[in-house]
Amino acid sequence: MPPKAASGRNETEKTMTASPPRRSNSEVLTATLELQGKKVVDVGCGEGHLVRLMTRHGAKAFGIELNPKQLEKAHTEKTVGDEVYYQGRAEDLPFDSDSIDITVFFNSLHHVDVKRMGDALAEAARVLKSGGVLYVCEPVAEGPHFELMKPVHNETKVRAKAYEALQAADNLGFTVEDEFTYIHPAVHKSFTHFKERMLRVNPEREDSFAKLESKLQKAFDTLGKPADAKDGGGFTFDQPMRVNVLTKA
Repeated sequence: MPPKAASGRNETEKTMTASPPRRSNSEVLTATLELQGKKVVDVGCGEGHLVRLMTRHGAKAFGIELNPKQLEKAHTEKTVGDEVYYQGRAEDLPFDSDSIDITVFFNSLHHVDVKRMGDALAEAARVLKSGGVLYVCEPVAEGPHFELMKPVHNETKVRAKAYEALQAADNLGFTVEDEFTYIHPAVHKSFTHFKERMLRVNPEREDSFAKLESKLQKAFDTLGKPADAKDGGGFTFDQPMRVNVLTKA
């Protein structure tokens, strides 16, 4: 099953020479993937936003999440269809071989242990059908949102390692279909909202956050731009994103 017509360019060098478009993560995902009637797995689904989004677009969507707090929040959200959530990890998916149409890693591949990133991609290859699509969307280590989180959550090295793992995906039977970048306007309603989300996703950062809270508050006030009221208000922080779309042979 091929993805939709390419929404970007095949070479990162080309995408970075021109200013990438500003688009939301949800818009890019639904514009890139054919979701209607497909079995889709969101690996590292967090609180399930994309699982619900893909369900609304006609997919039979499953979410896999290791973090119990994130999984609990996913289960407490109102269901939109027949979406299902499992506690699990990327290296051991609870699905039969050749049973899934699309596997999504959204902002999650770099959270896999560096030594197991290749195993996670191999597991994605196992569960995908022939012609199935692997969609990997990762934040680039630059931009206002990255700078906001950097004092307590500097992911420069792990994001680079995730991209390195993708470069070896052809050894797992994947073919590169597309690679492109865009700017996602990340929105936080307030500094309190930002703090709550950061600590829910990464509870081990609580002590570091407490020590640097005044610095983080200042960065929030400096880097944030007022969000449009029609979008719920709050503050936006631009975050460059990279998408890699691959298909299984």
